[in-house]
Amino acid sequence: MTEHERELLEGMDAVTAARRLLGCELVRTIESRELRVRIVETEAYDQTDAASHSYNGRTQRADVMFGPAGHLYVYFTYGMHHCCNIVAGEEGFGSGVLIRAAEPIEGLDVMEVRRGRSGHEMTNGPAKLCQALGIDRRLNGHDLAKSPMRLEMRPALPAQAVTATTRIGISKAADMPWRFYVTDSGFVSKR
Repeated sequence: MTEHERELLEGMDAVTAARRLLGCELVRTIESRELRVRIVETEAYDQTDAASHSYNGRTQRADVMFGPAGHLYVYFTYGMHHCCNIVAGEEGFGSGVLIRAAEPIEGLDVMEVRRGRSGHEMTNGPAKLCQALGIDRRLNGHDLAKSPMRLEMRPALPAQAVTATTRIGISKAADMPWRFYVTDSGFVSKR
């Protein structure tokens, strides 16, 4: 991610960023191996949203969501899974984009071993993706312009290639149409 791309993310609200990040790539280096995935499903969250970790203000857990755009917010959920968000928007306003699913591009053999699965089962969910890429709390706050985890922006997908729908797996503000996915992707968590 370049400084110009970071500035773009700073200028976007979470909903705009969630749609814009589709088609972009995450590149993770583990033991000198490069793993690459294409983002195919996202959800937007911000401090005005009752389902967001930033809803109750700046807390120790959600502090990264209030920081600069282009950083990784990693949290632990259900006492067993990590999930990751890319911080977007203006610093001081808690917002981020949950990366729900991605399509493996490079390093599939490593991801298969890490997950014990192959095909779409490797990365078709937020916890599965984090397990495949070795994302845990040690990467919380990580600048996605730097190794071992980088965000590479790609051209925005055309509107007809994207489906917008309500978020899943939440009980508060579940009716918000803040989930986006690449319509024809076989790696989406749920249609």
